[in-house]
Formats: sequence, C-alpha cells, structure tokens
Amino acid sequence: MDSGPSVRNAPTEPESEAARPPRDPHGLSFTGMVLALLVAWISLTPSLLPRGPLFQGIVSGAAAFVGYGLGTLLAAVAFWMVRRRPPRPGGAVWTGLAVLAVAGSVGVFLWFAHWQRDLRTLMEVDGLSWRAYPTIVIVAVIIFAALLLTARAVVWVARAIAGVLGRVLPDRFAVVAACLVVVVGTVGILNGVVADAGMTLLNDVFKNVNNEIGAEIDAPQGPERSGGPGSLVSWESLGRQGRIFVAGGPTAAQLATFSGRPASTPVRVYTGLASAPTPEEEAALAVAELERAGGFQRAVLGVATTTGTGWINERTAAAVEYLYNGDTALVSMQYSYLPSWISFVVDKERARRAGRALFDAVYARWSTLAMDARPKLVVFGESLGSFGGEAAFSGVQDMAARTDGVLFVGPTASNEVWRDVTARRDSGSPERLPIYRDGRIVRFVARAPDLGRPASEWPSPRVVYLQHASDPITWWTPELLFREPDWLREPRGDDVLPATRWYPVVTFLQVSADMAVSVDVPDGHGHTFHAAIADSWAAILAPAGWSEADTTRLRAVLTGSA
Repeated sequence: MDSGPSVRNAPTEPESEAARPPRDPHGLSFTGMVLALLVAWISLTPSLLPRGPLFQGIVSGAAAFVGYGLGTLLAAVAFWMVRRRPPRPGGAVWTGLAVLAVAGSVGVFLWFAHWQRDLRTLMEVDGLSWRAYPTIVIVAVIIFAALLLTARAVVWVARAIAGVLGRVLPDRFAVVAACLVVVVGTVGILNGVVADAGMTLLNDVFKNVNNEIGAEIDAPQGPERSGGPGSLVSWESLGRQGRIFVAGGPTAAQLATFSGRPASTPVRVYTGLASAPTPEEEAALAVAELERAGGFQRAVLGVATTTGTGWINERTAAAVEYLYNGDTALVSMQYSYLPSWISFVVDKERARRAGRALFDAVYARWSTLAMDARPKLVVFGESLGSFGGEAAFSGVQDMAARTDGVLFVGPTASNEVWRDVTARRDSGSPERLPIYRDGRIVRFVARAPDLGRPASEWPSPRVVYLQHASDPITWWTPELLFREPDWLREPRGDDVLPATRWYPVVTFLQVSADMAVSVDVPDGHGHTFHAAIADSWAAILAPAGWSEADTTRLRAVLTGSA
C-alpha cells in the first residue's frame, strides 16, 4: 500500500533556508557585528588598574568576539522561531554600520582617555601616548579575527562530521551527535595532549630558571642560613628564590644601626623542591634545619608560605627582623617551579598541602618546648602564599589559638578562611574592607589607619589581612562572569574609580587582564605592598618599648626612603 512520499526524501531545503540566518557577502552576521561593536565599547570602561594598549586590545578583541557570538546566536534563534528569512542587509546598511562604528569609537575613546587619565593620576602612573589608541584597535581586530577563524574551523569540523553521520542517522540526530563529538574531542585534546605538552614545557622552562645560580648571589658564610656551613641542605638545592631569600635580609650591622644596640644575625631556613620527594618530608627536613640553625631558641619564629616559584616578599620577612633586632628565625619551603598564576590554575592543591605540612611540622616541634622557652610563633604569606598558609587552619579562631599572630598579604579570592570571614562580615561593613565580629581577632587593612577600625578592643593574638580595593588578585573569580560582586555594588574603594561598573563577561575579562599588570603600579595599589607591611607587623608583633616613631622609621626602610 502506498503511504505517500518518504519523509526522509522530502525536500527540506526551503525550510532549512528559512530557519537559517542570512549570510551576507562579507561572511559575517550583521546582528553579531552590532553586538560585537557594543561589547567592545563596553570593554573600554574602567576597571581596577590602568592597562596598556596591548592588554586593552586583547580585552576588547575577546569582548567583541563574545558579543559577536551572542548576537549570531540570538539572530539564529529568532529566525528559527519565526521560520522565515529576514531581508538581507544591503551595502548601504553595512556602510551605515561602518560609519557608526568609527564615529561611536571616537566618542568612546574620548571617554576612555578621560577615565584612564583619572585612574593614572590617582595611581601616579604615566599617561597613555596617542600611539596607544591605534594599537588598541589593531590588537583588538587581530584577536577578534583569530577567535572568529578558530570558531569557524570548529564549526566546519562539526558540519563535516554531521555530513558523515547523516548517511546513517536522521539529520537532527547527526547534528547533535557531531556537536557532542567536537565538544568531547576538544576537551580531550585540551586536557590531554595540549595540557600535558604545555605543562611539560612550562615545567622544563621554569625548572631551568629555578636552577640558575647567579654570580651576584653568594652562598652564606654563617651557620644561621640554609646552604651555609653545616647546613643539611646544599646551596644548589635551594632553587633561585630560596637562594635569594637566604642570602638576603638585613645584616646584624644594619639591624644594630636601626636599633642603636647590638643585634643578632637572623636565622633564615629554606628547603628547595629538590630537597625531598614529598611536601611532608621536605617540611620535616626544614624543621631539622631550623633546629640545627638554632631557630627554636630565638625570640620570634616565623613560618612563611611562598608563592608558586618559591618567592617571599623581602619586606615582609625583613620587617620581622627589624622589629626584634635580628633575634628571629624564619622558615619556608618551595613547592613549585611555576609562577603563582600558573600554579594557582593548574595545581593550587600543592600550595595548600605545602602550607599545611610546613606549619604542622614546625608546630609539632614548637609545642614540645616549655611554654616559657618558646619563641613567639607567627605565620605569614603573600598572594598564593596566603592561600597555602591558610590551609593549616580551620578559621581565624584556630589561627589565634595556635599562633602569636598572622599576616596574610594580598589574599586570593580562593582563600577559604578569607572567603568565609568576608561572607560573614558584620552588617554594614563593605566587602572590600570587612569587619568581622567587631574586629576582635582579625582586621582587614588597606592603609595603616585601618588597623584601628573598628575602635574596639583588639587583644593578642592578632590576625591581619592586608588587601587593596584595586587588587585584581583578590577580586578575580569565575563568578565575575555572570554575577555582580558586592565590591561593585557598594561604594568603591579609595583607589577605584566611581565609574567602574560590572558587566557580564566583560568585567571578568577586564579583571583577568588587570591581573597581568597587578604589580606594575606604585605601592598602595593593585598587588604592590610595601609601607603598610611595617604598620601591620607592628600591630601584630611589636616588642616592648616599640614606638610609633619606630614604625615610621621601619616604614621608611621598607620603602627605600630612609
């Protein structure tokens, strides 16, 4: 019995064409280009830090691609719903869009110049030259074109696979299956071949940097330093940042000049990544090295968690030594060769494990000492070091119970204790500078006067988070993609422009770019911390007889203005 023409063989081209957005002679979606232009303009609005033309061009190009993709998708959905083809934009329409793009871009760049001038004046950074503006446009176009070509290549592959699968599957099933194949294949390649090859290359490159021994750094000659006479670890095994740390710091003569009385040579202990196979074994070696150097007999014992490469902010370490005239011991260990931003993305668990292992090992030995013979035990770290340093504690109450003070500088948005305390801050206090339980244990500080905020009792032990409203390291999080943060709902910090606004996706791209230049700004902004370190340590750990004048002199030493 004849059942009529086969559905599978029925002509489908007219319906398919009606549901598909028109392709113009340029091969571009008109709606997509309109949204690309609008989003690119939005990307020129101010964010946290001044950006040079290269990074601004990257942000604008990536933002334009996001806008283009969104516009193309919206148009496709609309055409599919109405099942008809809209009129194809003619040459005059495209010319009008081009004129609008040029005129609108000139106006937006005038606003951009105004915002950049205000922000750069606020942070005392040099202004942009006229060459910056064409550079932004050129870089943005290159980035947009590269991303668009990549996306089209992926679509072409998906269509080719759908064509093959369409020989044995219904058309719609073939399209869905092809998309799944492309997505799974892309993720597999990025997570497998590309990721493994990239990580191998990065490890090799930064391992070589780590192993470089500069002629300008000499091995220590005293027993107080790792890599020196009698040390349990070799000078070569410390790694580049470890060698810088143990060879640096104020000398006994410099400390005596500052204090006006005889000073001790500070103990600095460090173990490199090559020293032991696991973080726990490396921490045990660090404690043994600390014991050898006499670290447990000093007045203050500081446990520092490093950043990814093993770096420790010299100002944070030296401040403790100036406070106690060298009667101090500082201990740290390396856990990665990679820069912090790479280590944070691919292996932040290593930072957490290292911070916990080192503190637990030191604390276990310190706890065996008679209470009247123990040194003051403090913990500190910066950036990824603060993330790792937090890992040893369940919260600020635990920090206060097991230490004599904590200083975490430039915390990341992934710091678990920091996130918890910030989320549970006292009502009315801003996210950028919260108050937690009336400031009885922990205080958040951007400038020295913030140490007195709130004006309530602050008994020891004290915990301080030193952070800036303009620091993208602290405020960057994937949540910026689609959720406005409190620090952009609330009144801005004193070094963030009032014109700074949140835009979905765009703000995420802006703050991501800000991270790359976070240390290229003067002290007190971004991720640069110098002067306030002196005030923070003085509030946490000031010895008997220490005065505000001493803090002022220490601040001058740390900033190089003494």
